Amino acid sequence: MLLRTPYVPRALLLFLTFAGAMLSLTARAASCKTQSQMTAAQRDALSSAARTMVGEVQSGDMQALRSSTIPAVAADFSGIAGSVDSLKPLVQRAAITVDSLYALDASTDSAGAARTDFYCGTPVVVLNFTDLPPGTYALAILHATGVPHPQQISLILSETAEHRWMLGGFFSRPMMEAGHDGLWYWVSARKYAQRNMNWDAWFYYRIAAYFLDPVEFLSSPNLEKLQHEEDKVHPDNLPGTKPLMLGAHGSVFQVTAIDTTAAFDALDLEVHYTPDAAQTAQLRDPPTARKQVTEVMTALLALHPELHDAFHGIWVQADQGSASVFSLELPMDQIVPGTQPPVKSSDSATR
Repeated sequence: MLLRTPYVPRALLLFLTFAGAMLSLTARAASCKTQSQMTAAQRDALSSAARTMVGEVQSGDMQALRSSTIPAVAADFSGIAGSVDSLKPLVQRAAITVDSLYALDASTDSAGAARTDFYCGTPVVVLNFTDLPPGTYALAILHATGVPHPQQISLILSETAEHRWMLGGFFSRPMMEAGHDGLWYWVSARKYAQRNMNWDAWFYYRIAAYFLDPVEFLSSPNLEKLQHEEDKVHPDNLPGTKPLMLGAHGSVFQVTAIDTTAAFDALDLEVHYTPDAAQTAQLRDPPTARKQVTEVMTALLALHPELHDAFHGIWVQADQGSASVFSLELPMDQIVPGTQPPVKSSDSATR
């Protein structure tokens, strides 16, 4: 997983635009039913429609899925098709379960409202939509499990005049990273926060939030609590609007981004830096390049030694523009100043 927003969810929705935070009660509020508030017939109809659509994802039946999609979205189906192609091999043999259902009734609302908020159940889950046409909708959240990379799939459904549920929006994201789910990362983030290991805590909170929030337009008390805890440990020297400058052996490295990734199966930090002209020249020689990126690793660990406890290793990428000119991944126990550990299969000078 690469958390660049965790780690970018697939989201295709052409006739709706979503606001992703809990908003004030001045918004137009329509009615919502959770699955426990629905009749058995309502639950069965929604579950059946959602399962059928996810089954079409599993089989890669684009024609059937497109025929079940509302015209506004079906008219430009390439985005959903691409997402389904990527998701199919991950869920093809998965067991599909329906995790949550929400029935959203905005049928009596007037057209043209800027925002519609649905307040669902107790404790309250809030769904925020902008520019929502009057109608009846549903959110179905399904889990695809029993496979190496479990996924959660969220569908926005729109009910037709003939009471048929059609696909209006499609979202997916993984349920686990490096063998752990969102709750594990939340618990671990709290432990790091209690020890004032804020860099570890902040990255773990971000991972937890990514897995525990299936769609960006949903808010709940638990998710707000998680966000509040994350905000409290936000490091003040993360690269963002300005780079993080790391000094090592007389060189200064301009770090432009630090994120998390499980590209090598274990949880690593991914560090991007922009080499200057002299550093770029050194990257043309593999042994010297390896030494340089290892110095970036050691400098980061010298600044924040707590990172050694929370991550398997560090993957450093030297960038020029949008291209990586050299990259190297090393486990933490091989990032030792002044040494040149043997090349492992996870190392790369061409990634």
